[in-house]
Amino acid sequence: MYSDKIYLTPEEILNKEFKVDAKGYRPQEVDKYLDMVIRDYTEFANIIKHNELTIKDLTEDNQKLKAEIRSLREKLIASTENSGEASTSNVDLLKRISNLEKVVFGKYE
Repeated sequence: MYSDKIYLTPEEILNKEFKVDAKGYRPQEVDKYLDMVIRDYTEFANIIKHNELTIKDLTEDNQKLKAEIRSLREKLIASTENSGEASTSNVDLLKRISNLEKVVFGKYE
C-alpha cells in the first residue's frame, strides 16, 4: 500500500556506502545516525503492516455486520407482512437492528 511512496528500505540504508573526502563527515557519526534511521524505518514498516491488518479485519467485520443488518431487516419485513400486529419478536428484532446500526454506523445516542 505504501511501498510505492517509500524509496528506501532499512537494508538499502544499512548497505549504503559513501565516498570519503578529505573534508567529509566523521564516519562513526554518520553510521550512528543511519542506525537510528534504520530502526525508525523498521518500526514504521511494522506499524504499517499492523495497521493494514487491522483495517482488513475491521472491514471484514463491518461487512459481516452490514449483512446481518440486511438479513434482520428482511426477516422483520417478512414477519411484519405475515402478521398484522407487532409481536414481541418484532420488537426484539427492531432492538437488535438498532444496536447493530449503532455499532456499524457509529450512531451512539
